[in-house]
Amino acid sequence: MDMTDKKEKKAGPELNSRQKKFLKGLGHSLSPVVAVGKEGLSEKIITATVLELNRHELIKVKVGKSSPASRQETADVLSTGSESSLVQIIGKTILLYKKNPKLDKNKQIRLP
Repeated sequence: MDMTDKKEKKAGPELNSRQKKFLKGLGHSLSPVVAVGKEGLSEKIITATVLELNRHELIKVKVGKSSPASRQETADVLSTGSESSLVQIIGKTILLYKKNPKLDKNKQIRLP
């Protein structure tokens, strides 16, 4: 998958350790909303990731056993493609965060 499109994309802002710890706590109870399977990292997966980040700000992505991409490669491509911040990788699960100022104020995550 070639990510050098018309403009160079980059991942979201770096999170400090306090912010990551806070987001890990929030992400603990979440279920994965995006799954990467045997088709690997397609545009559909990146689009689904962006859509879910716009809805929730903090999401889990599950990398299936049959995925041809490694979990680190998947995390890098998804965080860059969705311009989100990588919070953590645990096993085959990736936690991503992207602030959405258009969300209802009560649903927004307020980072410490």
